[in-house]
Amino acid sequence: MSFQARKIKILEAIEQRGTVDVHELATLLDLSDMTIRRDLNALAEQGLIVRTHGGAMLPRLAERPVSFTGKTAQHSEAKEAIAQLAAREIEEGDVLFMDCGSTVFALCPYIRHKQITVITNSLPVVAELMTSGVTLNLIGGEVNKDRQAVHGLTAESHIARYRADKAFIGVDGVSLANGLSANGELEAAHTIALMRQATQTYLLCDSTKIEQDRYLAFAPLSAIQVLITDAQADPAVLTEYVNRGVRVIT
Repeated sequence: MSFQARKIKILEAIEQRGTVDVHELATLLDLSDMTIRRDLNALAEQGLIVRTHGGAMLPRLAERPVSFTGKTAQHSEAKEAIAQLAAREIEEGDVLFMDCGSTVFALCPYIRHKQITVITNSLPVVAELMTSGVTLNLIGGEVNKDRQAVHGLTAESHIARYRADKAFIGVDGVSLANGLSANGELEAAHTIALMRQATQTYLLCDSTKIEQDRYLAFAPLSAIQVLITDAQADPAVLTEYVNRGVRVIT
């Protein structure tokens, strides 16, 4: 099949679904994942689609501020690897909290087929999962336009009404000495609220944030049960995290 023929079929599929992942398209068109990725990159360069972690979406669904889009592009391979590992931890019927971090957002293509419930403050997560089988619960409150997320006292009150099996969170930094840290109070307060209502908390964190302390230290390392990171993390450092009672997945 020529590129032009594939192009038409790919655009038709995305128009029908809004968002697609590489595996869906490969199965639909009976092509390899590598060919689909190459075609999606070419279509993105033409401005016809927007690439997402593991797939693509219509440009109108990707009208997010540069701040969020830029974060999703940083360390994208590590984030995708982390997301794939995290998805394996999710069981059918689970109730999840998902925060507004870009690494947590990368989970979306890998959970859209699961019969689960997602409670989130992230507008991009809602947009990504809107056409999936996932049951969505959007946390209410004041919208932070830069982060494309909902924060504030009303959001924290909303979270307090629910219990989740697992919370998937991101941070700006984590260290053995000072635990979890953030660049601002709003997201720190939101993360604390999620952790408080979850049976297990998973920290999705690429290796560049490990042993880094940011502006606000807001929770001890013991607040998380599982750390999922990429293969570039220092094994000796990760051993120390395990010794502190954290389950580490790489």
